[in-house]
Amino acid sequence: MLALKICPEITGFLACQSRQGVILVSGTNGKTTTNNMLAQIMKKAGYRVVVNYEGANLITGVATALIKAADIKGKLEGDYAILEVDEAALPRIAQEVRPKMVILTNFFRDQLDRYGEIDKTIAVLCGTLSKLPETSLILNADDPLVAQFERKTGLPVVYYGLGRHEKVITASSGIKEAKFCPLCGIKLTYAYYHYGQIGNYYCTGCGFARPQPRVEGFQVKTGQKTVNCLVCCPKGVVSLNLPVYGLYNLYNALAALTASLNLNLNWPAAISALQSYTPVIGRMERYNFQGKPVFLNLVKNPAGFNEGLAALLETREVSDVYLAINDLDADGRDISWLWDVDFEKLADKKEYFNIFICTGTRGEEIALRLKYANLPVDKIKICPNQKGAVKEVLSGIGKTAFLLTTYTALTPTEKFLMKIAQKERTYEAERMSSIS
Repeated sequence: MLALKICPEITGFLACQSRQGVILVSGTNGKTTTNNMLAQIMKKAGYRVVVNYEGANLITGVATALIKAADIKGKLEGDYAILEVDEAALPRIAQEVRPKMVILTNFFRDQLDRYGEIDKTIAVLCGTLSKLPETSLILNADDPLVAQFERKTGLPVVYYGLGRHEKVITASSGIKEAKFCPLCGIKLTYAYYHYGQIGNYYCTGCGFARPQPRVEGFQVKTGQKTVNCLVCCPKGVVSLNLPVYGLYNLYNALAALTASLNLNLNWPAAISALQSYTPVIGRMERYNFQGKPVFLNLVKNPAGFNEGLAALLETREVSDVYLAINDLDADGRDISWLWDVDFEKLADKKEYFNIFICTGTRGEEIALRLKYANLPVDKIKICPNQKGAVKEVLSGIGKTAFLLTTYTALTPTEKFLMKIAQKERTYEAERMSSIS
């Protein structure tokens, strides 16, 4: 903040010293993981990279990452600057750093008090990117809100996506941000969904449809510790096995692979780098408490929360669940989004849950939401003390424990957890910022 007051142009001044250029990663979910996966690929390929690993993705966080990488004379030595950027901050940062490449992951409603409706955010981003003719885009083919950027910006595009697999759904369910064609307004038709509006879509009105990805995953398999698929690209077909959980992490990996392919990096080396990737704090981190698997995950909007619940249900074991919901500035003051999360699907499997411990500044509200989702009231407990809530969920009788938290509740939860449980992996990032 101080540096930006002294020199408002410092972000562009430092970033533009990168010898090979700047890469920005943005979107609603998956920014941090995609950014850090790509950084790991680049480092393993021998490049010097500047990265905001901690997830601080506003102008202050990006400036700080660049300042830390520079010497006292303001000289920055690096081949690439790979920077995760908040959607609302992208217009300013992109204009200053003039990125070589922009990766867009997906778009979902998120913090309405900050962004407003998603159409407004997308319109601003399209306008900004269309004024950067030297920039290329890496886009998620399966999200119509992302795929529209090719036509609306006129920039060169490379797509990534997931093909049909055994866990796709054909009926409409969950959060759908893109019910209507972003180009002509006619209702989209889907062959299948992965989650939310992510899937195989087409418009009967104007012909807008899911583009064929250059990098596509298929034959998806997920487990509690890994997720894997085959990846088809111009280099051939290879197997990708990630030591992390979740379908959404495959999307993050495919985005990073597509960017590396577009930069002509060694393909086998890129695959190898991803297969040893370790997540940053709160991205389905795995701990062990007296033999009990414990998962810590950040949740910040309906789509991300639904994927966290899907992970919870996939264990098919009795679980203790900790929900820490804050409404501080970094979380978003408006918590109405909790009513868009599909907690009702937990009620259909209530036998899988021992107890729900609700905490945080809005612990009462999340408890009320669970009640209205028809979860048994005797399984819902409000615990105002966050440290006590962590201890209680770990000492529950469930075979696993899931801790789901918003931004500002994440770091204190992780600190309490580290004191009494053992982290199963080590992490490259130092710590995620409380403001991301």
